Amino acid sequence: MRKALLKFMEEMTLDELARLGVFTVRDVVEKTSLKESEVKHLLPWLAKKGWLERIEKGKYMVIPLGAEKGKYTVNEFVIGTLLVDPSAIAYWSALNYHGFTEQIPATVFVQTTSRKKKSELEVFGVKYRMVKVSPKKFFGVEMNWIENYRIPITSKEKTIVDCLDKPKYCGGIIEVAKALKSGEFDEELLIDYALRIGNSGVIRRLGYLSELFDLDITLPQVKTRNYLLLDPTMPKKGETNSKWKLIINVDVGEIE
Repeated sequence: MRKALLKFMEEMTLDELARLGVFTVRDVVEKTSLKESEVKHLLPWLAKKGWLERIEKGKYMVIPLGAEKGKYTVNEFVIGTLLVDPSAIAYWSALNYHGFTEQIPATVFVQTTSRKKKSELEVFGVKYRMVKVSPKKFFGVEMNWIENYRIPITSKEKTIVDCLDKPKYCGGIIEVAKALKSGEFDEELLIDYALRIGNSGVIRRLGYLSELFDLDITLPQVKTRNYLLLDPTMPKKGETNSKWKLIINVDVGEIE
């Protein structure tokens, strides 16, 4: 351990490591001449001494001088995107980030194409939900600066489409309706993304809500006899809309 620590200190200071923010074993291996086996022993030792905090297996962050171990953390979006690769902050978390909803979700939602052993995790008291999607649904991601970190977050248009695709991850259709009613998005891009995601439920929900809010969005009608719930998180009751083949089981017409 002493030999590995001396080599580490010669090649990389804690300040240099801190500039990485959150980092993995692989990051240290790539920036030093240490072997992976040495780093895997060194980082837990540094964490035990109070210089690092372990996020999960093989992933750490530096504890700044003066900060108390166990009480310091970085922005939850930074940690969320480190938990799985590729990743993007999405659904309810992205709705809140873009200012579409005043609701602050208790869980950070992370979209990915990778399978993780546990889809729900808790790190430093914050809950994270990994939502796996097919590669064709993983697009519309923008890089945004948060606390000196570049964080992948789904764009306004992709966030709306994702929430129409999986309303259960955004608090229900009411939260999507708020985003649409705001009108703060690119309508042509929204249409493109809605068609691209390949889910007729997105087309039907978006078509209905667009007409309700008098938005300049034209979508093809879906040829089907089957009816979907406007909001899958709510009970199956309400009037039907024959044009969009939806059961209108929640009233979104009077939202603020």
